[in-house]
Amino acid sequence: MVGVVIGLALLLACSCASAIDRAQFPPKFLFGTSTSAYQIEGGYLEGSKGLSNWDIFTHKQGTIKDGTNGDAADDHYHRYMEDIELMHSLGVNSYRFSIAWARILPKLLNKGGGCWNSTLPTGGRFGHVNPNGVAFYNALINALLQRGRTTVTLQTYASGCSVTESSIG
Repeated sequence: MVGVVIGLALLLACSCASAIDRAQFPPKFLFGTSTSAYQIEGGYLEGSKGLSNWDIFTHKQGTIKDGTNGDAADDHYHRYMEDIELMHSLGVNSYRFSIAWARILPKLLNKGGGCWNSTLPTGGRFGHVNPNGVAFYNALINALLQRGRTTVTLQTYASGCSVTESSIG
């Protein structure tokens, strides 16, 4: 599968890309896009979202050379319907996205404070489920299903944090 993806990427990158026709691919071939929640969503702390490990890291002075962060990102949180329409207009029939766990479980509690090292914490409690976060992903998934596409990545490298003074500097 990796070879197919690499081969397709090379084919699309060459100047002959305009000669590619969907009919050249098997009927069930997926033309897809993918995103990472932190890199696309934005909506920093909106809808009762908690802090993720990336929120804390990018807000610490000196960790990112130009000081940028994902607070607004591509604003997918507010513009997901436009993004889905754009994917549809491009003929994309598969979309792999990740979930910002800090949007679903904003108050992950860690006995030691700070951020989890994985999205499957073992030393604390999950806290409450954020209905606003669930509603966002439910609306996103429903809109994608209406267009016949969706794949969710459950394991990501963005995890929720329990916020303490030591974790934010």
